[in-house]
Amino acid sequence: MSKLILSLDGGGIRGAACTQFLTLIDDQLTQRHGHSLRHYVDFYAGTSTGSIITLALATSRLSMSEINKLYSVNNAKQIFAPNKGWFQVDGINAPKYAQQGKTKLLQDKLLSLKIGDVPKGKHVLAVTYDIENRKPVIIKSTQPDHLNIKSFQVADASSAAPTYFPTRPIEIKGRTKWLVDGGVTANNPSMCALSEVRKEWNTPMDDIRLLSIGTGYATRKINGSDSQNWGAIEWFTKGQILDVLTDERVVSYQTQAMLQDGHYIRINSELRSQPGLPFSPDDSLDDISKENIKRLRDLGRFWFEKYSEQTIDLIMNTYTGQSFDSSTV
Repeated sequence: MSKLILSLDGGGIRGAACTQFLTLIDDQLTQRHGHSLRHYVDFYAGTSTGSIITLALATSRLSMSEINKLYSVNNAKQIFAPNKGWFQVDGINAPKYAQQGKTKLLQDKLLSLKIGDVPKGKHVLAVTYDIENRKPVIIKSTQPDHLNIKSFQVADASSAAPTYFPTRPIEIKGRTKWLVDGGVTANNPSMCALSEVRKEWNTPMDDIRLLSIGTGYATRKINGSDSQNWGAIEWFTKGQILDVLTDERVVSYQTQAMLQDGHYIRINSELRSQPGLPFSPDDSLDDISKENIKRLRDLGRFWFEKYSEQTIDLIMNTYTGQSFDSSTV
């Protein structure tokens, strides 16, 4: 039986573009076919901000519209509350943002729901990274030891971007693991999901469809010759090192090559002005200004206008076109 994967990238506040796009897709599915997006997805995968969205979809009863509203200006201010303290420099010698606001908002929305609360016959995973053991930790409903972990804790850890938020503890198998944003190892979790679907259901590659959604590619210029003399501070302040380390385009290439043609669609684009998008969002993870969040929502609408028909056909398993990554089209 064919399986549909929904895979969502990390990207901080840029997740607003993803939720806007999915809300419009969800509305169309309900109007045309009588079922919401949840009905069609078999496996959810998310990293960082993508994990917040997928865990909400997979384990809560929040509608896609309600999930979209998580990315409001007021909520963003609560999440990205400055970490105030003596002798602390933004993201250099202490996390840029305090933890309490993000944790509280996630707990308020995801309550006491657990990874095991995903509906029968479906699965979810979120990517994190264990800093003490220096290895990825994929928290997933296919792993019995993970079923009782609370969803808000997983979302909190998966979105704990280094320099932005503090490391988060989660107890797994009776041991505390100190976790950070999964984007440091798999900002695009598509390959993780593809591996789990093959392992859990033994699904042939020809029977797997994958809808992958990004949060925009940064286009801000990095001066190559200047970078020869950069140290740690310059790489963080000028070199956008986190964006460099979390570039996920190789994963898009791999998944598209592995899946049958016509079974893969990736929705993403460069963050620049272009026909249909006159004002591009900022490429930072934490520009929570009202204007930038509006531009992120406009980006989601831009994707919908260009790719909604192909996306809905892929979800309904009626797509007859070729696989594509919209950022390279």
